[in-house]
Amino acid sequence: MYKYGAYRQPKRTLVTGGAGFIGSHLCERLLQDGHEVLCLDNYFTGMKRNVAHLLSNPRFELVTHDVTQPILLEVDWIFNLACPASPIHYQYNPVKTTKVNVLGALNMLGLAKRVRARVMQASTSEVYGDPEVHPQNEEYWGSVNPIGIRSCYDEGKRVAETLFFDYLRQNNVDVKVVRIFNTYGPRMRPDDGRVVSNFITQALDNKPITIYGDGSQTRSFCYVDDLIEGMIRMMDYETGEQKRERNYTKSYLSGLPGPLNLGNPREVSIRTIAGMIVSISESSSEIIFEDLPEDDPRRRCPDISKAEKLLQWKPKIPLDEGLRKTIDYFRTVDR
Repeated sequence: MYKYGAYRQPKRTLVTGGAGFIGSHLCERLLQDGHEVLCLDNYFTGMKRNVAHLLSNPRFELVTHDVTQPILLEVDWIFNLACPASPIHYQYNPVKTTKVNVLGALNMLGLAKRVRARVMQASTSEVYGDPEVHPQNEEYWGSVNPIGIRSCYDEGKRVAETLFFDYLRQNNVDVKVVRIFNTYGPRMRPDDGRVVSNFITQALDNKPITIYGDGSQTRSFCYVDDLIEGMIRMMDYETGEQKRERNYTKSYLSGLPGPLNLGNPREVSIRTIAGMIVSISESSSEIIFEDLPEDDPRRRCPDISKAEKLLQWKPKIPLDEGLRKTIDYFRTVDR
């Protein structure tokens, strides 16, 4: 049964990519729970406005830094979220994307090793590629094109996972890995090119809703608050066996360090999500169809049975409620 371990004791936490969409929500939650937060970002996709409301908190510090460069800090926990996550942004400079994934992981693992911190890698459902197994469970190794236009992100995240478990086995570093499925909510960038933000922006401006392919491809959408709860529970998850023995070589699929799927198991077609957004926003937009991008996965849905069993975690926010909150946010920002 899941129980909070050390989380109730104040931690000095580092959140890389902390001014991004998910990172800013994580910083906010950590502060609410009484921790110190060091937010690190180079603002390639993150925005200072996402954390502006946190700057007056004496337990919050904002640092401009690129994770491809080493940094010396004293921290207890590290959440490594730094990486552009939308195809438009990670394909803009694919070599840099690979560097962020690989060098960023190496630098955060090196820091964790040096100061004996626990470190979490924010991995992605993209490690499964265009899956041949449905829904995707953590034991599935994926079907990824290693030389495609999405490979800088997909393979970069896969290499990061490799590094995390090699550091675990070789250097006994205390690691956690979560594979994040499609997440949405306030503070998404209107220009990130992802499904929810694209559709909402187009709907609010009464422009045509652009669906790539025939709209039958599916995704699962998790509201950001649910995701943050899962990440915190995973970071804090610990058992008696884990405390006594730091050799995880044979236990990496037991749910202790991960990898662990975090997402919403409700599968929704792209056509359905477009219709919901048009309806909720009371838009007059029509729906148009264009060619499917290269290597775009046809189905994406997590098996979260391990998270349910180990963490007693599952998403709680219904899709229509989360979309309303997200649409309300998009009404307030410059699109």
